[in-house]
Amino acid sequence: MSTSRAATSGFPLPGSTHPVVAIPAPGPGPHQWAGAPSAALEPDGSIVMAYRVRAHEDFNVIGRSTDGERFTTVAVLTKDHFGAAMVERPALVRTVSGRWRLYVSCATPGTKHWWIGVLEATDPEGLAHAEVRRVFAGDEHLAVKDPVIRYDGERWHAWICCHPLDVPGAEDRMTTAYATSDDGLQWTSHGTVLSGRPGAWDARGARLTSVLPDGRASYDGRASAEENWFERTGLAAPTGSGNGPDLAPVPGSPVVDVRYLDLLPLPSGGYRMYYEARLPDGSHELRTELIPLTIVL
Repeated sequence: MSTSRAATSGFPLPGSTHPVVAIPAPGPGPHQWAGAPSAALEPDGSIVMAYRVRAHEDFNVIGRSTDGERFTTVAVLTKDHFGAAMVERPALVRTVSGRWRLYVSCATPGTKHWWIGVLEATDPEGLAHAEVRRVFAGDEHLAVKDPVIRYDGERWHAWICCHPLDVPGAEDRMTTAYATSDDGLQWTSHGTVLSGRPGAWDARGARLTSVLPDGRASYDGRASAEENWFERTGLAAPTGSGNGPDLAPVPGSPVVDVRYLDLLPLPSGGYRMYYEARLPDGSHELRTELIPLTIVL
């Protein structure tokens, strides 16, 4: 099997099974979006999902579901909770001690800068009132947002979307950086691990959206500034070059017209998949698919 086929074989992709609308678009037309999901399991097998809604303003919602498809809202976090101009994709994690953390993308008012803060509570409902702690600050040269956070039982791992601020009007450019931590609060950056390719569909940038235990990942990319908000999803794989966590886009891999793919491993095998999908009127809905183990083998 070729390297590219090995990297894509068994990778769950949108359209693998029958999609279900988990969260409908908040309204008709452009910039009426539900999406940017991040899901985690409760001990009883129910699913808690955090996601972003855009409807005049952005806010984060946390919902709970027993079947992975129908969600009941348990918390809403607005930009004011963070002192932010906007909030974007969250990352939801249940810690080994049973507590809950929500890492949230926050825009600094009056600037193009973004930073990431974390909330912690004993249950998902409590996150709505939790104190914000800044964990990825960025700086005057770099905006950081859209985190993907994983804990492997020994160490915390983060993939962060980075937007350079050195060229006014070109802040949509993006790469993905990787960081590690002993506690999920104090992080060490290991630099850029995924970038787009000149002349390709992802030339303007690459934003990692989910990563499998074997290191393969999905990412969002765009070819130009004009495609901002029209990203598509492709696959990346470890380079095998000895450079640790470095990833590279998989040549010839499927490119799917969705954004923010999130993959939740299930105890019985397989995955519950969530992603943001465009509708013909420009609104976005949040869809889910149940991916059985037979598809990913």
